[in-house]
Amino acid sequence: MPHLEFDLEAVKKTAVQAGKVILEYYQKTDLGLELKSDQSPLTLADKAAHKVIMEGLANTGIPILSEEGEKIPFQNRKNWGYFWMVDPLDGTKEFVKRNGEFTVNIALIDNGKAVFGVVYAPVLGDLYWGKVGNGAWKRDAFGAVQAIQASGVQTVNRIVASRSHLNEATREFLANYPEAELVSMGSSLKLLLVAEGKAQLYPRPAPTMEWDTAAAHAIVNAAGGKVLKWGLDEELEYNKEDLLNPWFVVTKILDLRI
Repeated sequence: MPHLEFDLEAVKKTAVQAGKVILEYYQKTDLGLELKSDQSPLTLADKAAHKVIMEGLANTGIPILSEEGEKIPFQNRKNWGYFWMVDPLDGTKEFVKRNGEFTVNIALIDNGKAVFGVVYAPVLGDLYWGKVGNGAWKRDAFGAVQAIQASGVQTVNRIVASRSHLNEATREFLANYPEAELVSMGSSLKLLLVAEGKAQLYPRPAPTMEWDTAAAHAIVNAAGGKVLKWGLDEELEYNKEDLLNPWFVVTKILDLRI
């Protein structure tokens, strides 16, 4: 495995620096909004954060797959062992809405598994990181650091769901837990609520891409939770030919009502 202890500090600093650049654009009137070919939003902040991260990770010598970077054919990446998977600005819709619920996501993938992740929420000032097998942590806006752990409670008291993608399949899932409080949130912050033990479930029966989940997935695993394919006891996998994720649920609950 690469020198993760050295990389840990470098990657954390890179994520925070990308977040600072994003905030510079966040305060501007013109976000430079445009639509990509799939009609998803792209801003100048996405591009600027991508540049910061590419420069910050360049000296690791590990390949980088970024949402806003060059589209690398599967033939060229299928034999990658380790590589960085990056979403420079996860939650661009939240960024455009200016609700603060967006993040910088950087993950290390090891042969299809998310093993290390850093997620930074620039507006909130919260920095999360975790290494599978070595624990997960959160540093808040005041600099206080604490270990985080997914809730071991098997009663579902709180469910977190997407603020922008609350579809019919999600509503059907939620109907199985009428006693649970519902919290709506954007970006990878939803996975992190489970990692922190502040929610027991995050169902996602809707499309996401691998870079949307990889960094927070590693943190969830490091905190004792799972990111499971819908209806299966199998974790999400990375570096597939098609980078679209299947439906999934994030939890530590053993007996799900799906």
